[in-house]
Amino acid sequence: MIFGFLRQKKNNRIIVDRQYSALTSMARDPFFYTDLNVPDTVMGRFEMLSAVMILFFRRTRSSERSGQELAQEIVDAFFQDVDHSIRELGVGDQGVPKRMKKLAGMFYGRLEAYAAALDTGDRPMLAEALRRNIYPEPGADAPDMHGLADWMMKMDGYLASRSEDDVTAGKLSLLPPRSA
Repeated sequence: MIFGFLRQKKNNRIIVDRQYSALTSMARDPFFYTDLNVPDTVMGRFEMLSAVMILFFRRTRSSERSGQELAQEIVDAFFQDVDHSIRELGVGDQGVPKRMKKLAGMFYGRLEAYAAALDTGDRPMLAEALRRNIYPEPGADAPDMHGLADWMMKMDGYLASRSEDDVTAGKLSLLPPRSA
């Protein structure tokens, strides 16, 4: 019985790793940074990874138990990755929990704001939320975020149409922004 549990845990790890890798690869697509006005900075990459994760979590919220468990493991991997990145940037052990708390708050705030726009199909609202989060400095001449909002709207619908088997197998993928 214990060996069956350990085998299941190993299979879950493979699925989580495959799905998380696909999500992070999508967030790194150069098109976001060259054509959709996301700055190619540490925070710009955090914003894109957050947007991709939010789309994934929106799909898995209606999943069966196994899909929701996978989503939880992926959110854990996401925050472990963020923690690791903070440490690589030179933040000392004392400062990491404070930064993690701030970044987690930012992530969940974005989840709420983007979900409100995606739930109502409000493209201008989503574009404004993206602009406000990606370019937070007041008075900054922030570029238009409608292209990114369009991609997110399309991907939200696309992911909703994907099968539960794709979720539980860790095979959910998003379409590249230049082809969506």
